[in-house]
This record gives sequence, C-alpha cells and structure tokens, in this order.
Amino acid sequence: MAFFSRKAKGPFLRTAGMTMHWDTEDPFIFVSHHEDDYPHGNKQMAPPLNEISGRSLGRDYKKTMGFRMYNGKVVPGFPMHAHWGYETVTLAQTGYVDHSDSLGNTGRFGFGDVQWVSAPGFYEHCEMYPLVNQNERNPNDITQIMIAIPSEFKKLPEFSVNTVWKENIPVIAGDGYEIQIICGSFGGKTAVSPSTVSWADGKHFVRVLRITLRPGGSVTIDGTPEGVNRNLYYVSGDTSVIMGEDVIWNTQMKIPAGKEINIANGKSDSVFWLLEGEPLGEKMSMFGPVLLDSDKEVRAAMQTIRKEEFEKWPWDLIDRVNPADSGRFLLRSSGEKELPPSVPQHSVVHEADGNENEKEHGDNRDQRHP
Repeated sequence: MAFFSRKAKGPFLRTAGMTMHWDTEDPFIFVSHHEDDYPHGNKQMAPPLNEISGRSLGRDYKKTMGFRMYNGKVVPGFPMHAHWGYETVTLAQTGYVDHSDSLGNTGRFGFGDVQWVSAPGFYEHCEMYPLVNQNERNPNDITQIMIAIPSEFKKLPEFSVNTVWKENIPVIAGDGYEIQIICGSFGGKTAVSPSTVSWADGKHFVRVLRITLRPGGSVTIDGTPEGVNRNLYYVSGDTSVIMGEDVIWNTQMKIPAGKEINIANGKSDSVFWLLEGEPLGEKMSMFGPVLLDSDKEVRAAMQTIRKEEFEKWPWDLIDRVNPADSGRFLLRSSGEKELPPSVPQHSVVHEADGNENEKEHGDNRDQRHP
C-alpha cells in the first residue's frame, strides 16, 4: 500500500521519492525494480569470486561494484521462496531470469519478455539472474509488480504460469516515445493477464505501461473512470514537465482519475511506469510472502510454509539455473515446450527433467561460493 511522503503538488494528489521498492495502491501491493550492472559470468553463470568476497551472501541488498547478489549465494537472484495470494508480473527489460517452481515448470525469459504468475494459494518458485555472457558484462533491468487476487478466488486455487514473449507484447511508438503495453489498453492496442485467476482480466481498468521518451519527446496518456487508482513513476532521466509541472526523476506521482497525463521530456532519455487499477476494496492482511483476508489466516499460512516448503520443492537445488545455452523457453511440467515466435519450434532446448540438469551443475556444487 502507498505511504506518500509529500503533500499534494500542483496537478498531483501526492508525490513521493522512490527507492528500489515502490509505494503502491490497491489493487497493486508491491513493486520491486532491480537494476544491476553484473560482471562477466564464469562457468557457473556466477560473478567472479573477487567481486563477491566480503558480501553478506544470502542477503546482499547493498549495491557494491555496481550490483547486488540479493538472496543468491552463487548466481544472483532469489532462491526458492513462497508466494501466496497474489499475481506477479515480471518484465525483464534487460538480462535473463531463470525460473523453476513447485509445480514442476521451468524456463528462461528476458530482454523484453514478461512473466505472469498467479498464485492464489501456496506456490513456490526460484528466480535467478544467470550471468550467461562469459566475455562481457551482464547488466539487467527487471521490474516485478504484484497485484492482489480477490478473496473468492483463493478458496479453490488455480495456479498459472505464463510467459508473454517480447514479440507478442503490444507496443505503441510515436514521435519521441515508445510505450510497452504490459496490461490494459492504449493507442488501440490491448493486453490482459493470461492467468486463469486475475484482477487484470480487462474488467477492472488495470493498466500497466512502460513509457520510454527520447530527449524532447512528448506523449499524452488518456484519463480513467472515477475511482481508479493511478500512479506514475519517473524511473530514470533528468527533469520533465508532467501535467504542466517540472518534475525531477526518481519521483512517484499520484494522478487524479479522469485527467490526461501530458509528459514533455527534458534533455535526457527517460523511463516512466504507469500503474492504474480499480481497487479490490477488500480487507487484506499481509506478512512476508502471504496476502490473505486476516491475520489469523496469514499466521496459519506462514506455519504451513515453514513445515512444507522443502518437501513441496521438486528440484534438487533451491537456486536452480538452466544451462547457459538454453535460450528463452518455458517447459511445463506436462512436457509441453513453449518458445518465442522468433525461435523455430523444432529448436533444441535442454529439456532435462531436473535431475539431469542438476547433474550438469551439481558436479561442481562443492566448488560453489559458500
């Protein structure tokens, strides 16, 4: 939920500064923006040892030498962890994400792909950032947005994991701007969640746009019906004129419903995110990875996670990555393989069932960083 640190300013209802974690409003519950300049990778797709020595591996959130390891001890990222009660939307604008989950799915997406994961109930996955390039640096730019799921859908959980490949994401380009439509409608194009259970199903005015402006570029975003929560995030750039107000980058703005958003960019390339949606308006309780209706339900869920997290995990490693040459793919537990449209469907993707893949990487387990 939102905790704005500044009062109303000009055309905005509220403004606030931004960190790696963005303030949000119902139906959005959390946003993390990870931007790191990783070095070249070794054979384990991990950073060189001399660049991670002295870090608090397992919880490294301080950017050192241009990057963080997060919860990873070998490969950067987030080893096995739970999600319960919400949907996650992850855009890997730059860099790769290797994912495996408690349902038996695995894959790799990146460089413009978006993953949608709907977890009404107890679900686990790992999200690692493999440093595939061994000769050059491996920068990443990854944004993860969490959207609440209505209480009624949590009674009979229907899990879904989908990748929307970059080639299939609607893009609107104009004079000095480009807009990726992650969800919602703009410029005559529409995208909705591919999940079976989602608030972002096209019925609740959920719109997620990534807006890129070149120096001197401008764009106008249409208004929304009353009651829709709207927040604009100025992620990178310098200074722009937004709805007639000079705004510096690293600022979050709460926008009134019904108002057009006019952005006139300054002298630097700029990136904005727009998150809009009709609120669920439900009572929610959240702790850690769980979002449910009450504190009692959350406590019970956390106890379930503590008891069952490892027995629920079907893989040999909690920080599993795919082979370096895997490319982008989604391999479902059913054996169904999905590839980007630009990749021939007969292309070879390492389809080891997990144990074989662990043999390839597990032989060096003792040589991994502690």
